[in-house]
Amino acid sequence: MKYNNLFILCISIIFFTCQNETATIQTPKGEQEISTDELLQIIGESYVYGYPLILMDLTKKVSTNVERPHPTRAFAPVNQLAHFRRFPDHTLTAVVKPNVDTYYSIAWLDLEKEPQVLSVPATDRYYLLPLLDAYSNVFASPGTRTTGTDAQTFLIAGPDWRGETPADLTLIQAPTNTVWMIGRIQVNSPEDGATIVREIQDDMQLVPLSAYGTDDYEVPQGIVKPEHQDIVPVKTIQTLDVNTYLNRMAELMVSNPPAAADSTILRKMSKIGLVAGQPFHISTDNLILKTKLNRLPDFIHKKMKARRAKPDTARLTNGWMLINEGIGTYGVDYLRRAYIDFIGLGACIPEDAMYPNCTLDINGDPLNADTQYRIHFDADQIPPVNAFWSLTAYNADEFLVKNDLNRFALGDRDDLKYNEDGSLDLYIQSTAPDAELVSNWLPIPEEGAFFLTLRLYWPKEEVLNGDWEIPFVVPVR
Repeated sequence: MKYNNLFILCISIIFFTCQNETATIQTPKGEQEISTDELLQIIGESYVYGYPLILMDLTKKVSTNVERPHPTRAFAPVNQLAHFRRFPDHTLTAVVKPNVDTYYSIAWLDLEKEPQVLSVPATDRYYLLPLLDAYSNVFASPGTRTTGTDAQTFLIAGPDWRGETPADLTLIQAPTNTVWMIGRIQVNSPEDGATIVREIQDDMQLVPLSAYGTDDYEVPQGIVKPEHQDIVPVKTIQTLDVNTYLNRMAELMVSNPPAAADSTILRKMSKIGLVAGQPFHISTDNLILKTKLNRLPDFIHKKMKARRAKPDTARLTNGWMLINEGIGTYGVDYLRRAYIDFIGLGACIPEDAMYPNCTLDINGDPLNADTQYRIHFDADQIPPVNAFWSLTAYNADEFLVKNDLNRFALGDRDDLKYNEDGSLDLYIQSTAPDAELVSNWLPIPEEGAFFLTLRLYWPKEEVLNGDWEIPFVVPVR
């Protein structure tokens, strides 16, 4: 059953049934009568549809709220590059599930006034530069896999731009005027990051088309807004009431036009006056309806949290959720899109990277810090990738786990100890194992639930077609 169908069923049976009453509501279209069931159905589907727009907007606000590119975080004003020149740690809360095996080169683009020109130097290092539209779809992914390792210069233009592309530039036309580039460059060690990777980042350039090829372009200073400083996107979004949420969504849809395939949901939204560019507010004197509207954001987030904690076991392989399709590009599967954004905004397409997630052990029990675990890879089970792989632990809030070693992941770039037969054991626990096993130890929180993510960069065909299986996580104490 499709995710959207599951969502509709959930809404209809569990939450949005008001005994098919008719309510009078005030909307931008004026006073009207509508079935409470139909109204709540439309509001619920609209909320899910707009989830990436709101979450991306919140992430943009906190990530661009600086005067200049930040020296230690991947924050920079709009249309400027921000380079993460060290691995993230447990203090990073701007995005959930950050990776700790690449350095980020990130830019938030606003293409409404003019296109931006992105230049990348030649390198033999694996990198990828996925470009996400305002709905969190990856619409282009320049990098080693797709465009090779030669120097590249891209013209990134908005949906309405119809200018002439200079001969030395490669045009990438974005479907929305808001674009998030989440560049990743392979880093093999802190020393490697401070030399080779830093040089690659320094040679990257981002300028407006009007300034391309000139020497007098002055990078503008960003504007810091105090109200944006405390935003934690995945938490802040849960605090927005329905009217605030949907009104902001209508504003964002102006410069970020919906896709043609979204026509069905757009027709439903227009029925209650939820239209791009028009102020939206809905009110009613129906107490039951008002209560359900007030509870809707919390209800939807509780459902997504429950699904994360207890995934559909029919879709698991050895306790891992390994999704080979439908990540990074979602079509009209809006619930799937919202859920993926909720658990890890900025996901790549499978061909670039895959992120199997584990929340259950071999017994079907949720992973918990009270238990010590081990994962054993046979010699022929070592993750098959063209680039590299890593295993990362996250706490219950999907952030990195604070620990004395400042070790947040293990992978094939680490000095792991393999067994004599070529197999590999990784130890997943909150306290240090015996000294001879510390090199293969992945720390987890001291208490509570936690999650594991296995990152597979440029996975081989046996991963993409589902032939390769990740072994179970096994409790040992």
